[in-house]
Amino acid sequence: MQLDPKKLTPMPGYVLVEPVEKQTKTAGGIYLPDSSDEKPQAGTVLSVGADWSTEHGATIKSPVKVGDKVVYKKWGGNDVKIEGVEYQFLKFEDILAIIK
Repeated sequence: MQLDPKKLTPMPGYVLVEPVEKQTKTAGGIYLPDSSDEKPQAGTVLSVGADWSTEHGATIKSPVKVGDKVVYKKWGGNDVKIEGVEYQFLKFEDILAIIK
């Protein structure tokens, strides 16, 4: 089965993010070794799930919309690899900022 990330709709309370490409070179031109395998903490929102209802009955609306560039928690989310590309499913609360 072939998956198209643009056709995925996250469950309520989640967003699908395409992380930025991992840096292989610093601004000064120094190449980074493969051992510095830090996961990116920023990306573009591809799709947004429905509002999330808490166990106390409160409704939490998505803080982002499709196309927003966001910064998220370092260890937040779940990695999903689709056709060789890694994506992140993040909870609304894992998103730290919107990049303007």
